[in-house]
Amino acid sequence: MTASSYRLGVDIGGTFTDVVLMRDDGTIFSKKVLSTPKDYSQGIETGVAALFAEVGVDAAEIGEFVHATTVATNTIIERKGAKAGLLTTRGFRDVLEIGRFRTPRLYDLTYKKPDPLVERRLRLEVDERIASDGSVLKPLDEADLARAAETFRHEGVEALSVTFINSYVNAEHERRAAAFLADRLPGVPVTASVDLLPQLGEYERTSTTVVNSYIRPVVERYVSSLKARLDRLGIKAPLMIMQSSGGISPGDVVARQPIDIIESGPAAGVLGGQRLGSKIGIPDMLVFDMGGTTAKATVIENNAYALCPETEVGGGAALGTRMIKGAGYPVQVPTIDIAEVGAGGGSIAASDVAGGLLVGPRSAGAEPGPVAYRRGGEQPTVTDANLVLGYLNPKALVSGELEVDLDGARAAIAALGERVGLSATDTAYGIHAIADATMLRALRGVSSEKGRDPSQYAMLAIGGNGPVHACSLAEAAGMTHIVVPPVAGLFSALGMLFADVEHQLVGAFYRRYEDVDLDMLDRAAAPLRERGLEMLRSEGFAEDGRRRMTLFADIRYVGQTAPLTLEIPAEGDVLATLAARFHAEHQNVFGYSSPREAIQFVSLKLVAQGVPEQPRMPDRVERGAEKSPEPYRRQAFFGEAGWIDTPVLPRRALTAEPLAGPLIVEEYDTTVVVLPGWQAAIDSWNNVIIGRVAREKVQ
Repeated sequence: MTASSYRLGVDIGGTFTDVVLMRDDGTIFSKKVLSTPKDYSQGIETGVAALFAEVGVDAAEIGEFVHATTVATNTIIERKGAKAGLLTTRGFRDVLEIGRFRTPRLYDLTYKKPDPLVERRLRLEVDERIASDGSVLKPLDEADLARAAETFRHEGVEALSVTFINSYVNAEHERRAAAFLADRLPGVPVTASVDLLPQLGEYERTSTTVVNSYIRPVVERYVSSLKARLDRLGIKAPLMIMQSSGGISPGDVVARQPIDIIESGPAAGVLGGQRLGSKIGIPDMLVFDMGGTTAKATVIENNAYALCPETEVGGGAALGTRMIKGAGYPVQVPTIDIAEVGAGGGSIAASDVAGGLLVGPRSAGAEPGPVAYRRGGEQPTVTDANLVLGYLNPKALVSGELEVDLDGARAAIAALGERVGLSATDTAYGIHAIADATMLRALRGVSSEKGRDPSQYAMLAIGGNGPVHACSLAEAAGMTHIVVPPVAGLFSALGMLFADVEHQLVGAFYRRYEDVDLDMLDRAAAPLRERGLEMLRSEGFAEDGRRRMTLFADIRYVGQTAPLTLEIPAEGDVLATLAARFHAEHQNVFGYSSPREAIQFVSLKLVAQGVPEQPRMPDRVERGAEKSPEPYRRQAFFGEAGWIDTPVLPRRALTAEPLAGPLIVEEYDTTVVVLPGWQAAIDSWNNVIIGRVAREKVQ
């Protein structure tokens, strides 16, 4: 990585595009612009160019460009991917249709699983068969291959997947078929399942491969378009993209394997929270990230976040528990365990047929946006409610760059209030409270629903709207400690600058525990290590000290469906230690263990990381050329306490001595609402620390 004065992080959300420029000394400059859904790279170019002009930075000074994007997820949700085809073993054409017998709504007889991403007429079969031990039961039929290639050509297929039964133990047929199709159909990207997920699970492997193919041309075009815009800006630094696992990877690698960026944006905020917690000595945190469209929650324990071996995409917001599945398309790549609900600043409020209030999951997004943005929005949103309640600046947001229409927001809220029989104030407060209740599901989904007491964690409140709702959510969850980091509203864009270059590799290793010895384990891991070393060498991590290899194993009880991913010890009694860890982790995750029951390996996984020459995270971050108001007061509504004349302060006005709420901390990228009964101070890392005042002190 080239030495330079600045690194640039850009995060695209459903409403805003966040740009953060960090100097090597930890000084931060930022820009928040409305996203451009028709071409998200346009918003990036606009925001970066404006920030360069404001700060007086030359594009040649940028040593690294890191990006988090929702383009992969949005492509699936909106069903705007490529016209995809699937080639599979005869008899397995309908594996995508059959799927798994799971539903997220058990008693909903009207629930319908999402349609397969590849229509049936483009799912073709060939004669071939590999046995479970890797032996060839039926040779690959070349004539079938030729007919399939001609059909795909005639149909104008734009991307292809190849998934053969048992190819994870013998990849010969699948690789031959992929090479044949690539040769016959130049320009059509072909994805073989053994290159993504060489492990047991026919449906999951097929689904993962098809999702990759479906979004691959879209992501390739997006990466190409973004590179062209960076060239126009004069940025010569390599394009790195945030992965769902918390690492970053070159744009070219991600373009070929876009399933790695399904949860790109949320992962950046969690990674940043984990690094911040380590820096300030808070190992256990509950990250709450509320943006314009969704709210997310993640638990960090002992300075580590949990990785799920599988996520589902395209089926709506997750409920935050591994036990509720079936809503989307399974993608088996390591993904930070994030619970997500459809509640954000842009969530639309309406009335139901019974005259009650509804909030979300529909969002006004960036276009048309909340009523107050004057961009054509006519339905009130959570942001409009927060304006009416006095929580947000009544004249403008982002330091005056985005003017708001308080009268328009109040009129829209009042009109909704007439339909539900409430005053404008009570309607606005009801919208705020319902949004809180929805987001509480996400907090509980990663804490109490998994046997963890949320009161034992500190809340890290990030996102443009997170600090507005943090106190009320913490009260409902029984939490007493909140951390609002610097540039909290752009924290995902900042957090990705702390991430390491990382590659996640998978290898087949389907063996019973008692049949495995260390030599067998080392032989199976050797190809993964060599591949990881080569990838890191090509990215500039040539010296041994600049590379970190960590080996994991997926292990389960024999006959069980869900494996657990455990790090393989580097020394000692490796196998015995691994078995003991499995039983202990099974008890922790599922609430029981059975040490006398047989266990088995499912696969091996290698995490190959590039070790930076300098620490990725500075000792302290502080906003440069900070735009913040002088202290003043405004009326704000606090439920039973009513309207209160509330102090409005910039972050710089806070000290180590706590100030009692109610008070509002107003910043460029977010607003911190400190409720009555809470107090706020600043720490040495420039975090706003909010604490619950002891009950006897409140009375």
